[in-house]
Amino acid sequence: MRDLVVMAVIGIYDHEKRQAQRLRVNLDMMVLDRHGQRRDDIADVVSYEDGVNIVRDLAAQGHLNLVETFAETVAQRLLKDTRVHSVTVRVEKLDVFPDAASAGIEITRQR
Repeated sequence: MRDLVVMAVIGIYDHEKRQAQRLRVNLDMMVLDRHGQRRDDIADVVSYEDGVNIVRDLAAQGHLNLVETFAETVAQRLLKDTRVHSVTVRVEKLDVFPDAASAGIEITRQR
């Protein structure tokens, strides 16, 4: 999933705790393929919609201090699907510095 932008209340400063800000999230998943031949059925694959919903739900849950916590939570929720072997999550605040496109973190976790 590339460049999903969500609004989230995230940060350690008082102004960040009062107002939502834009986050850009990217996900890469390495998925174990256990079905040699596919049936062209969504049940046979890990749906990218699951990742989108996890990110949107977490952004809507309320204040977090750190983008690192956001990324770790997304990674752990994605890894609950036993077909997901590893996941890379990139979370960026888009409006932190006027002279930078973003500031954020990228993590990779595996089972």
